Amino acid sequence: MKLDYPHGSLFGLTFVMKHPLKMKRILFSLAALMCLIGATAADPTSTRYSGSECEGSGMPYPGVQTTAYPDSLTPVMINHVGRHGARFPSSARFTVALLRSLNRADSLGTITSTGRRLISLCNTVINMAKGRWGALDSLGMAEQRAIASRMYAAYPGVFKNARIEAISSYAPRCIMSMDEFTHQISRLNNRVEIYTSSGRQNSTLVRFFDLNTDYKEFMAGEAWHETYERFVDTTCPVTAIDRALGKNYPYEPGEQQDMALNEYKLVSGCAAMSLDVDWEKFFTIEEYNALWACSNMHHYLTHSASTLSTVPADMAYPLLQNLIETTDLFIMDQGAQPSVRLRFGHAETLMPLLSLMHIPGCYYMTNYFDTVGLHWRDFYIVPMGANLQMILFKSKSGNYYVRVDLNETPVPLIPGRTTIYTPWAAAREYLNRCIPLIYQE
Repeated sequence: MKLDYPHGSLFGLTFVMKHPLKMKRILFSLAALMCLIGATAADPTSTRYSGSECEGSGMPYPGVQTTAYPDSLTPVMINHVGRHGARFPSSARFTVALLRSLNRADSLGTITSTGRRLISLCNTVINMAKGRWGALDSLGMAEQRAIASRMYAAYPGVFKNARIEAISSYAPRCIMSMDEFTHQISRLNNRVEIYTSSGRQNSTLVRFFDLNTDYKEFMAGEAWHETYERFVDTTCPVTAIDRALGKNYPYEPGEQQDMALNEYKLVSGCAAMSLDVDWEKFFTIEEYNALWACSNMHHYLTHSASTLSTVPADMAYPLLQNLIETTDLFIMDQGAQPSVRLRFGHAETLMPLLSLMHIPGCYYMTNYFDTVGLHWRDFYIVPMGANLQMILFKSKSGNYYVRVDLNETPVPLIPGRTTIYTPWAAAREYLNRCIPLIYQE
């Protein structure tokens, strides 16, 4: 005998309900599940990075392990471009501005217990950084010594009777980074010859962002400002700063977003000055990610190639040319050329260079700027002490190969290829093609 059972449907799926009551429960559960999936999928561009990753470019240098190379290759030269190590906040401006708003909230009686914790943190940072704003701290010194030690241990033959040339920008934290790095090398091998140079004469290579007129024109333009401001308007959460200043705090025009971002800058910068702060007392993980995304977007638009302009990457061409030329010179006359070349600059030195070279994770083109945080992450590209190393190897047959390491981790050089060791001839051709035609000789 044929039995007809009630039918039901949900999200286009048809069900035969042999047990109506039980089926109602199943349908309810499925509906709840689909709603949850829909809510999660509603914003596919949201991120959930860890608290330390949300420190962004203020994140201390991550732990790394040296990567071995094949026995068939002998390392003969190293080209190194590094960012300074961990430091005190670069200026007091954001902290002082935040403290001013917090003190106003205190005087008006709107401040909360979270706000009082923020006042205490502001004062702690100001007292610790007094006379040392932007200076390298002990953590930053240790980062540079550790990178130097790993380099020496990985490539001891390169340092045997070596000549090392190191340059830095005029910023004291870069000079100190260079000094810590080279001092560590000399401790490991006092037979090396080390020549160091710091000052504005090196700006062409490590502070090109101060000199490039096209970049200055881009920065003065409206395009990136408008894109950034639209992103902040739709992304920046103000709930955290409201919990500090109080729901009845009378914001001045534009103050709410500014203070939200200033609170982020304060908290996210503490680890780099060796100040242990529990970020969860100030942000939820969702708020921390969203605030990070705003800071990350600013770095992306102003120091990386984007669909708005390639100028923020193109301006690094003198440094890329220098990497190519110094490698060529070493190959032509190894006896007369330094086997280790070190350059110490800033996050603003590395971000354009890595974008210009199209290093994986450092170059991203899109018209959907809300996806940037998924593909271009400043904590991956330029944590404190970030560096690019181009290690030149010689094979037993006499051919030269190059390996590119980002933060001491090998990455493919040529897009679309997975190989880590690239013949220098092919690498040279590719890197020369990265230089914009208007700058090629």
